This record gives sequence, structure tokens and C-alpha cells, in this order.
Amino acid sequence: MIAPTSVVALAGRSGRAPAGRQRGVALLIALVLMALVTIIIYDVWFSGAMEQRRSFALLSLEQGLQYGMGAESYVAKVLQDDRASSSQDTLAEDWAQRLPPYDVDGGQIEGSLEDMQGRFNLNNLADPKTGGVNKEAVDQFSRLLQLVGLETKWAGLAADWVDADLDPSFPDGAEDSVYTAQTPPYLPPNGPITSASELLALPGFGLERFRRLEPFVAALPIGTTVNLCTAPGEVIDSFGVGFRQFSVDPVQLANSRKKKCFPSMIDFQAALPPADWLRIDAIKPPVIGEATNYFRMTAVVTIGTAEFTLYSLLYRDTAQVRPVLRSWGSN
Repeated sequence: MIAPTSVVALAGRSGRAPAGRQRGVALLIALVLMALVTIIIYDVWFSGAMEQRRSFALLSLEQGLQYGMGAESYVAKVLQDDRASSSQDTLAEDWAQRLPPYDVDGGQIEGSLEDMQGRFNLNNLADPKTGGVNKEAVDQFSRLLQLVGLETKWAGLAADWVDADLDPSFPDGAEDSVYTAQTPPYLPPNGPITSASELLALPGFGLERFRRLEPFVAALPIGTTVNLCTAPGEVIDSFGVGFRQFSVDPVQLANSRKKKCFPSMIDFQAALPPADWLRIDAIKPPVIGEATNYFRMTAVVTIGTAEFTLYSLLYRDTAQVRPVLRSWGSN
């Protein structure tokens, strides 16, 4: 039988903990709960802030796109009016002048229009009749590469990229076997391209070479002419046969075309250095011209801290102006 004093002792050992220990446990639980509540509140606030930011970005993007489309419509009207008033397209006309920044609701828009037929057309490297390589265009592209300080081997590689046959050009061509050996493997299109940036797919071409060449090349339908009224000196030089580097003086060329294009091939020849380097007989329609059908519009829209850029390749005929390719980016 257990003595009464023993019962009292057991009761004392198994009873409630001291008050100080209880307060310590309660404080620990309160701190844990407070931390959990803080984490939940912060997560709710952060999620809401990010959702608000995403919503603003999407709204700005949609607003920027609409402003860009409005700029496209404005440019189309300018090009239509220009076609109605002149059969030539020169750098002195209204369409060639860069638009100053224009204030819009919430930001501003600015833009420019560029004649893409003032550039060498990469798709002309392919012969539309045979599907093979257009040797004259390859020779011209080789001269252009040399004028901008690049290796001429890229002419053969680019020609095989767009021509329809599977036979590598000699000595610098490349077809399927070269591209399937890359990591990862891929195939050339063997047909017309839609962007000059496809040059970056040539093995080893690289971004630095592309940036140097990009202002002088375009990807347009096969057979599109070069507009002598807007082509830079390097592109005009690329038609040469005697070939002297930069024989077209940029200042002289700009002054010659300040108010109008060359009224005739005789005037064109007279405006340039001695014609022994220039193959005049080869520079005639449909290789060259004085009018343009393909323009590229660049519209930059800034709304708050967001920037939206719309690039539109526009085709103009006698009846209308319509976009044939759009691309855009945002920051």
C-alpha cells in the first residue's frame, strides 16, 4: 500500500510545469505563428505585385502594338501619295526622312522607313530558271563582301543555302552533309529565305560579320531590282568589274542624289568615277531600277518604362500598300 506522503510526492512530479517554462513555450509558439503570418502576407503581396506588373506589361505591349499598327497605316498613306506624285524613289523624298518623336497617350512613338531595294538581295543568288546558283549574283556578292571587309567564301555558302539543288558550289559551297554534321544538326532551306539573319546559320559566320554586312543585304523575292537612287556606295561598287575598293565616294554620291535620282544611265555614269571599273551594260533592268516596291518600317513605341518595336516589311504596288512580314520586340 502506498503511503499518503508518497501520493503527494508523485502528484507533485506529474502535475503542471512551472509557470516560467509555460511562458517560454507560449512565446516560441507566438513567434512561429508570427513568422508564418509574415511569410503568407509577403507571398500574397509579392504575387499581387507581380500580377499587377504582368498585367501592366501586357497592357503596354498591346497598346504599343496598336500604336505601331497606326504608324504602319500612316506610312502606307505616305507611300501611296509618293507613288502618285513620282515614278522615282529617292532619298530626298518625304518617306526617307526620319520621323521625330511624337507624343501619344502614356508615352511617345518615333520611326523610320527604309528602302530595302537599296540593298543586295540574297535570294538573287539562286537562278529562278534552273534552280541552281546564279553565278553573276555570286560574283557581285563576293565583291560586296570584300568591300565590307569580309571573306569572299561566304558568297558560295550563302548561294548553296538558297539554291534548290543539292550540289555544293566549288570551291566554297556547302550542302546537307555539312549542316547535318553540326551540333545540333540541321538542314539548309534550299529555297528563298525571308530574313537576312539566316546568314547566321552558315557555320562560323557569327554575329560580328552579320552586323557588318546587314546594312547592305536584304531577303526579297527573286528578281527584285536594286534601286540606284537609294543604294549605298558599297552596293553600287559591287557591280564593278575592274574593282577598286570604295571607288564610289560617299559624299559625291550623296550630293549627286540630293534632289533627284540619275535621270538616265549616262547621267549615272557621269556622276561616278571613270567607268572602266563599272560594268554599265550589266546594270540595266531588271538588275537595277529607279523605283522601289519593298520598304521596311521601324516604329519604336515607349510607354512608361516599356519599349516596343515593330518592324514591318511593306509591299507597294500601283493599287495599295500592304504588309508582307511583321516582327517585333520589347524591353
